[in-house]
Amino acid sequence: MRILLSNDDGCTAPGLLCLRDVIGAHHAVTVVAPDRNRSGASNSLTISNPLRVQRHADGVLCVDGTPADCVHLALNGLLDELPEMVVSGINAGDNLGDDTLYSGTVAAAMEGRWLGYPAIAISMTAGSPQHYPTAARVALALVERLRANPLPKDTILNVNVPDVPFEALTGYEVTRLGQRHPAEAVAQMKDPRGRPLYWINAAGAGADAGPGTDFHAIAHNRVSITPLLVDLTRHSAIETLRGWVAEL
Repeated sequence: MRILLSNDDGCTAPGLLCLRDVIGAHHAVTVVAPDRNRSGASNSLTISNPLRVQRHADGVLCVDGTPADCVHLALNGLLDELPEMVVSGINAGDNLGDDTLYSGTVAAAMEGRWLGYPAIAISMTAGSPQHYPTAARVALALVERLRANPLPKDTILNVNVPDVPFEALTGYEVTRLGQRHPAEAVAQMKDPRGRPLYWINAAGAGADAGPGTDFHAIAHNRVSITPLLVDLTRHSAIETLRGWVAEL
């Protein structure tokens, strides 16, 4: 099977290269990824400037754009032979709960799904993971499962893997997104010329993190698999909203 790999940590990130090596031993992979770290880029596309692509000696295609740019470009003109699936990762750091709104890793998978391809986003729950092969083995198993048993066309899988040896995993759990406490206040500093600058601070800890959530699964060394809808419409609210609008 032909698989497109991308990420948001950049085209030389160890998680991406580990994923390429493990999945590439079983499938034909093509890597199209940002030329630098684009974490937090979400679903943004570059529409005011052209995109440039460089092919590295190892065949990796590096794009001076966002994760969504990479997948959009790959599936809409860059590649002569189109893939059958998109896998994004392996991200250094989890994408739990609210993180999915900001995640470039999830966005790359989302872009693939928008364009009609089965897609998986996979992340590890450590800022500097020590066990990328664990997540790569999980990704390979999910790729095989998704090929044999396709999911609905509006669904992607957001997968988070504990940063432990594969043998230390306690299983797989299908989860819902939890929710974090609000992020810490921005860090205010000054540059060498005395001008103010600000750093976005760390995300909040889990607030809604009980059983059934992605936070809870990870805390118990289980792989969290959360189905995400590409369609963001809250269909259950449509009739209520129609009544609400009628009073305007």
